[in-house]
Amino acid sequence: MTGHSRTAHPALVLFALAVGAFAIGTTEFAAMSLLPFFARDLRIDAPTAGHAISAYALGVVAGAPVIAAFAARLPRRTLLIGLMAMFAVANALSALSPSYHWLLLFRFLSGLPHGAYFGVAALVAASLVPLEQRTLAMAKVMSGLTVATVIGVPAANWMGQALGWRSGFFVVAALAMATVTLVAIYAPRDAGDPKASPMRELSALGKSQVWLTLLTGAIGFGGLFAVYTYVASTMIDVTHVSETYVPLVLMIFGVGLTLGNLVAAWLADRNQNRTVIGVLLWSAAALALFPLMAGNVWTLGLIIFLIGIGGGLGTPLQARLMDVAGDAQTLAAALHHSAFNVANALGPWLGGLSIAAGYGLVSTGWIGAALALGGLAIFLVAIALESRRPAFRSAPAE
Repeated sequence: MTGHSRTAHPALVLFALAVGAFAIGTTEFAAMSLLPFFARDLRIDAPTAGHAISAYALGVVAGAPVIAAFAARLPRRTLLIGLMAMFAVANALSALSPSYHWLLLFRFLSGLPHGAYFGVAALVAASLVPLEQRTLAMAKVMSGLTVATVIGVPAANWMGQALGWRSGFFVVAALAMATVTLVAIYAPRDAGDPKASPMRELSALGKSQVWLTLLTGAIGFGGLFAVYTYVASTMIDVTHVSETYVPLVLMIFGVGLTLGNLVAAWLADRNQNRTVIGVLLWSAAALALFPLMAGNVWTLGLIIFLIGIGGGLGTPLQARLMDVAGDAQTLAAALHHSAFNVANALGPWLGGLSIAAGYGLVSTGWIGAALALGGLAIFLVAIALESRRPAFRSAPAE
């Protein structure tokens, strides 16, 4: 454990990092709700406008490993400031996009810093506290993203309606610049790691436990996105409620996500493997119940809350990646967010196939349950291999 980190004000550092997470969460989720507005303004149809969402996700998947591998030697404070400054500029440019193709480019650029920021922020958070509290410290940073689903996304959507879709991206740029300032003031100064290199970071890709942990997230978390993506359509076409209720249900999902994130992290600091297994079983059960509870707005709200709690899977898997990555901490931590964006693509795609095949909107619940069980199966394989070769599990990061 690094001594200088203890002298920083941990709560202030975590708050500074969480503001960045709030900015990222707001732009990631709000872009979906702003889609009808920029589609209309840029004179494109909704499916074409959806490519702007995909461009951001592609930026996350591409940027996380590349930036993490090549910037691992930089001081973490310097890297966080640079990533957030880049994020601010790219979102401001998104707001100024003169055409659809420029918007695509700027959304891709906005996604590039996402995974590396969260990865480095998680490492900084873990360095601030004793080992037995590190998962909860990382969860407090991630709570910025989960709170964004409760506050930031509805606010951005309201601004999009009242002031135009561009205002939503300008607000995100302002939040990112606030993060730059807060991190510059409060984040502990570190000298960087002179031994770090792209090859040392890439060594993580040679570890089977790293791949199995990433796959657990990419598959197991896909179920949540399968339902979340189509919940508005389900409410209108299956539950038969006014679309004015959609933001409320999405906020209920965000409350579940925030609660699940903190509780699962607290449990993971006590028993990591049991927590991951428990959350995946919880998700499978909640997602399987979704088709039975989608017909009534009250039961729908309850099940969406329970599905949101399953979002607690993220931080325990982040902590596990830090355990199994050895010296390649930065890359492994960043790849975690690439894996979750794979889940973000996989779940909606499989859900869409099920809907297109005629199984109905509620079938996304069954698809989601299958993905959660698939993630569980992969994780059980990882544990079985690990128990045979204890050397797989390297010491946690400082």
